[in-house]
Amino acid sequence: MADLVVRSRYAVAAVFCVHGAVTGSFATRVPWIQEHSGVSAGQLGLALAFPALGAALMMPLAARVSHTLGTRNALRSLLALWTLALVLPSLAPNLPTLCAALLVYGGTAGMADVAMNALGVEVEHRLDKSIMSGLHGMWSVGALIGSAVGTVAAHTGMSAQLHHALAAAVLTAIGLIVCHFVLNLHPADDEEPPARFALPPRSALLIGAVGFCAVFAEGASLDWSAVYLRDILDSSAGVAAAATTGFALTMAIARISGDAVIDRFGAVRTVRWSGVIATAGGVLVVIAQHPAVAMAGFGLIGIGIAVAVPLAFAAAARTGANASQAIAGVATITYASGLVAPSIIGGIAQASNLTVSFLVVTVLATGLAIFAPVLRTRSRSRVS
Repeated sequence: MADLVVRSRYAVAAVFCVHGAVTGSFATRVPWIQEHSGVSAGQLGLALAFPALGAALMMPLAARVSHTLGTRNALRSLLALWTLALVLPSLAPNLPTLCAALLVYGGTAGMADVAMNALGVEVEHRLDKSIMSGLHGMWSVGALIGSAVGTVAAHTGMSAQLHHALAAAVLTAIGLIVCHFVLNLHPADDEEPPARFALPPRSALLIGAVGFCAVFAEGASLDWSAVYLRDILDSSAGVAAAATTGFALTMAIARISGDAVIDRFGAVRTVRWSGVIATAGGVLVVIAQHPAVAMAGFGLIGIGIAVAVPLAFAAAARTGANASQAIAGVATITYASGLVAPSIIGGIAQASNLTVSFLVVTVLATGLAIFAPVLRTRSRSRVS
């Protein structure tokens, strides 16, 4: 049994990597998709809200799918739907079809996200040590791999349709193979099936606040760090872009190495000090008079928020509610944060400036330290 659980750990890590690779593959070809569909920048911004909308709508269904099919078949099916959905946006000829394609793309992403996180939490529970941070680190690795391949495809002039068809075929095949090695869990005979469409349990709301604060800072930093260095600190395009890359890398490294820290200090202390680090990073960004100081600040934000979302998912699954349902609730809140963060930052910047925008990010970063106690481990019934 121990060997089976260890094998499942590596299989789930590969699933996270595949999931991230789809996101990275898509992100690099957005300019091609925009040109092919003939949409303006404003219309593209509208269309890019639909993945988060689709995820928020479909994630509550994931618990029912897992209950009906079992964890292995559910993850296999949902991951395949997600990898195959990669081809849809590049086929869209206009704005309505692009929005529809991205709605499906986001919906399949969200359901697969819930299924793989629920299974990751179960494996962590059986191993009795933290692995969720490392699993999310593997997602970041997959996103970097997918974006690297996408960059090469773009430079060679390959159409996104061909690129995404090939990527979808490869990633679907890998996903089907690795899902064969994950735990195959089924509900007990007397266990009531979850509702077909369940609202988040109350216990998930405060835990979701941790995810909200972290993802808000992540979305703001990823989308606006380069603009901040260019507009506020008058940096060159290369230096500005390096700030975004540095932020993503520090977050990935912190996630991969985060499990050892969590095992030593526990979830609450780790997130409390993570909030302090993220807040310090936000302060550096706000007071920076030189690009190097701001880049260091963004790096600290990346380190500070890295483990918060994995720990929020793990805590949600231990609330005593249905694990998939609780994770879906937390994931819905975090996806909503990622959806609204860039636009809120832009709105504040338009009304005042980006420095004030990142002052708001800094204040929210303190929320990690404030809400950290809600991540305290609680018992839950295990699925057998």
